[in-house]
Amino acid sequence: MAFKYAVVLTGSISTGKSTVLKLFSSWGIHTIDADKVAHQILQEQSVKIAEMFGESLIIEGKVSRKDLGAIVFSDVSKRQALEALLHPLIYAEIERLSLKEDHLGKPYLIDIPLFFEGGRYPIKKSLVVYATAEQQLDRLMNREGYSRQEALDRIDTQISVEEKRKMATYVIDNSGTLTQLKQECERVKEEILNDSY
Repeated sequence: MAFKYAVVLTGSISTGKSTVLKLFSSWGIHTIDADKVAHQILQEQSVKIAEMFGESLIIEGKVSRKDLGAIVFSDVSKRQALEALLHPLIYAEIERLSLKEDHLGKPYLIDIPLFFEGGRYPIKKSLVVYATAEQQLDRLMNREGYSRQEALDRIDTQISVEEKRKMATYVIDNSGTLTQLKQECERVKEEILNDSY
């Protein structure tokens, strides 16, 4: 059975999930990165994406994620069409990777940014990485170069991080310094390793 020892790592956009995933990985906790799986499948589906959204999205043989994002984050029906294409393929690959991890018999993390929004994965435990809405906005604008409106469009497509925090089994607060984040991660790592599965 897939996902037996899985703990979902989630949060909202730009809350620090990737940093947390790297920290847990550096401590020997196995991880599955749904974003990497999604990026791989996105490129594998480039022909269908070009048919759906236009050839101009393909640059040097690859789907321009930024250009595709500009289309789908401002149009719900287009985002739903893209999700209908990609999500079943992403799920199948994550399930395959999960089965491999479950054979090891110990907890591992699966980074699934839209875990609560999608409701697709039968995983009982979740870890939410928290940052304030203002921090999310700052990170998207400064790190990713999005305009304020582009950043807000991306944030608004997700359940608020405050709501996700209430649904989580574990919470890591990433509204402070990197040192504080490491301490939060160490605390939650111990909770996860000492929990029952």
